[in-house]
Amino acid sequence: MPNPQVILKQMPLGPMQNFIYFLGDAAAKEIAVIDPAWDVDFLRQEAKKNGYAITNIFLTHGHPDHVNGIAALQKTHDVPVYISRHEAEFYTPKCKNLKKIAPGETLKIGSLEIKTLHTPGHSPGCQCFFIDEHLIAGDAIFIDGCGRCDLPGSDPKAQYHSLYEVIMKLPGQTIIYPGHDYGPTPAATVAQQKKTNPYLQCASLEKSIRSRHFIGSHRTRLFPGTFRQVPGQPGQAGGLPPFDGPGL
Repeated sequence: MPNPQVILKQMPLGPMQNFIYFLGDAAAKEIAVIDPAWDVDFLRQEAKKNGYAITNIFLTHGHPDHVNGIAALQKTHDVPVYISRHEAEFYTPKCKNLKKIAPGETLKIGSLEIKTLHTPGHSPGCQCFFIDEHLIAGDAIFIDGCGRCDLPGSDPKAQYHSLYEVIMKLPGQTIIYPGHDYGPTPAATVAQQKKTNPYLQCASLEKSIRSRHFIGSHRTRLFPGTFRQVPGQPGQAGGLPPFDGPGL
């Protein structure tokens, strides 16, 4: 059941099918904007329309498609920006009020406490935000997919650990809210993803790497916002599920 104390609003924005989120305390009407990008005017208008005060910016990681709205948002909202201290310097935004946080650190919005989960792989500083069986996952995992691991700072071994030892260990009823609208639904539970997400069905790390499940090297057709192989293409039974979009 949704918790009436928690504000959680998912908004699709931008040419790479990003999901941006409001997460906050319904009683205090205070929110964090998670991964502000693309259309900051829209984000401001949505917050104002609902009577929300933007008090924080949370970043799942530092790729440009997740952070390109920070400077514009801080022009009107002088708020702290929280990023993992493990994020690569070349992905860390140059912005004011930047706070580098440790894995497992708890963040507060109003009276709510949000746990951070370090989930590297797509980037060194990927992190998820967990509250009340809701996981804002960024690009650590998509619905029936996961973030690509062929970019500077990516690590397929770390990605495997993040998926199998962190995300899959969460309660089955936990709802995953991904960083991009690349799947058949905008959200799904951990239990559902264990059944349908091929990245959660590798028998071992070695098998996942041998099959190139975590390295985006077999791309034969480009769809908007994501690389995807056509189902049933020779050499990749069932097709390669989506990686994060072109270049990021």
